[in-house]
Amino acid sequence: MNIYTHARCLEHDTGAGHPEHAGRLSAVLDALKGELGLALTWLEAPLGTESQIGRAHVPAFVELLKRHAPAHGLIRVDADTVMSPASLEASFRASGALCAAVDAAFAAGTRSFCAVRPPGHHSTATEAMGFCLFNHVAVAAHHALAVHSATRVSIVDFDVHHGNGTQDIVAHEPRIQFVSSHQSPLYPGTGRASERGVGNVVNGELRPYSGPKEFRALWSSRLLPAIDAFKPELVIVSAGFDAHRLDPLADLNLDSDDYAWITAELVRLAERHAHGRIVSTLEGGYSLAALRESSVAHVRAMMG
Repeated sequence: MNIYTHARCLEHDTGAGHPEHAGRLSAVLDALKGELGLALTWLEAPLGTESQIGRAHVPAFVELLKRHAPAHGLIRVDADTVMSPASLEASFRASGALCAAVDAAFAAGTRSFCAVRPPGHHSTATEAMGFCLFNHVAVAAHHALAVHSATRVSIVDFDVHHGNGTQDIVAHEPRIQFVSSHQSPLYPGTGRASERGVGNVVNGELRPYSGPKEFRALWSSRLLPAIDAFKPELVIVSAGFDAHRLDPLADLNLDSDDYAWITAELVRLAERHAHGRIVSTLEGGYSLAALRESSVAHVRAMMG
């Protein structure tokens, strides 16, 4: 089991009081090293290339971020999204990590978790938002299509916030399926069940204060069967842990056992259809205690 990370991801600075801060990633890394370290292969996230990122984002968007990347201090891309001198490289590293993980999955069936930041699933083809600059899972899915000739890739997102950016990028690409559970209503206000793309988008809405019963019922009845029917050759997971009952930014009531359960279910589908190929990346999660226990549960379940 590979863990991709990079020091630059810790140096991405969002400023005092911002919920998406370096302590989140430190908590995940410390927990994984403490609980599972000897069983994991630790790898430096490579730089993603502009060619890789350009498959998911329009070139003008990449150029805009490069042009506005600060040499010192902080700038706000929008009300929630901040860039510091390390942010652009951190984003290239995060996308590079996902592409390297996809390569390892196709080369040897190796499973990988990318412990990186900033997160990515709110970033659209043309816009950075919601703490996100590049959309790493969309970059990785398009990398699988272009480099490994994949014809069916499932992106699975259980972050409490809907991955509107991922949906935006893949909604008209029938070779990529996007399956999401998320609290509704909640930021960013998208993710209705009626949003279907070209038949490749499956959204599952969870009402505030839903817990394990509702979460597992939704996945068992609708979302996992949709992935099973799609028969993906690769499963990519947007692993946000902010549906945890301790998270301060949302109102769902999951715990680490639920993340272990859904991960094990996704691993079973990857084994059934994709020769075990599954890669995952950190998205949201803003309680450090929840991040520690949930990331360990998730990676342990990926290891089988």
